[in-house]
Amino acid sequence: MATRATVTKVIDGDTFWTSKKIRLARVEAPELNAPNGQKAKQKLESLILNKSITYEQVGTSYDRIVAEIWLNGASINDMMIRFLETL
Repeated sequence: MATRATVTKVIDGDTFWTSKKIRLARVEAPELNAPNGQKAKQKLESLILNKSITYEQVGTSYDRIVAEIWLNGASINDMMIRFLETL
């Protein structure tokens, strides 16, 4: 079942906050202090910060929801995977 939420904060290239902490499923972004970590965070911010997304939970990890995320029907997970492949 899909849930709608507004993104209030981006933590890094694969984790963000709505009213809950959510991690992108299938996405392995570099840590913030690793090479390209800041670029990954900035990319995710540009895509979803302060926007209304739809997500479907596929699991949990470290007190976070792991989910597939969409913005206007487009997969944010797929967009981030493609972006990270270019780094």
